[in-house]
Amino acid sequence: MEYENRTYRSLINKDNLVSYNVKIAESDLLISSDVHLADEAFESLAKHRNFLESYIKNHPEFQKSLTPLADDDLAPPIVREMLSKSKICGVGPMAGVAGAVSEFVGRDLMDLTENIIIENGGDIFLRSKKKLITSVFAGESPLSYNINFIVKPKETPVGICTSSGTVGPSLSFGKADAVCVISPSATLADAAASAIGNQVKSSQDIRKALDFGITISGITGIIIICGKDMGAIGEVELV
Repeated sequence: MEYENRTYRSLINKDNLVSYNVKIAESDLLISSDVHLADEAFESLAKHRNFLESYIKNHPEFQKSLTPLADDDLAPPIVREMLSKSKICGVGPMAGVAGAVSEFVGRDLMDLTENIIIENGGDIFLRSKKKLITSVFAGESPLSYNINFIVKPKETPVGICTSSGTVGPSLSFGKADAVCVISPSATLADAAASAIGNQVKSSQDIRKALDFGITISGITGIIIICGKDMGAIGEVELV
């Protein structure tokens, strides 16, 4: 299966950047930056994973809940962010975990490199000094890799997160091949992609799901692909 082979990892043009993998357990990051920052990225990833694992040990509901949980001012920053952004979207806090890990590692590295792209299971945090073109991976859909959009430097740092009801291991109650969400917060984009994806049972639901998603505060753009059909809303410049 393509997803397992991570062939979707060529979705952003990365000219002149160094690319490398950083992996701890199920966190498998593909990072592209001006200079090689694998050691720094590993240290950051280990730190934030430790925060999450320690919190889950004492609050098992954080990992299991499919609905929002109360804020916790004493929790580590990544946990507080996942709690607050999942509440905005009406989903459980773990719906935003991949985006949160990308974002928190990315922010730790931003002082060390002008350009940074971190992809974690299809959820991306990036800052770029030049225009980038991003493709949408949508599994078996004929539109997979054929829908491309522009990310401008002034729009970054930005999160670009994709949820699917047909691809990959993530829990989804919908049938969309891809729900791609753009937001200044990768944590929010990831949680919102899950919430929006849950609304798409067939291509007839694309318009309704787009209208629902764009009302989520902090979401700037959405692309939905379901079979041979697609729709987009917000600040999405397709090419």
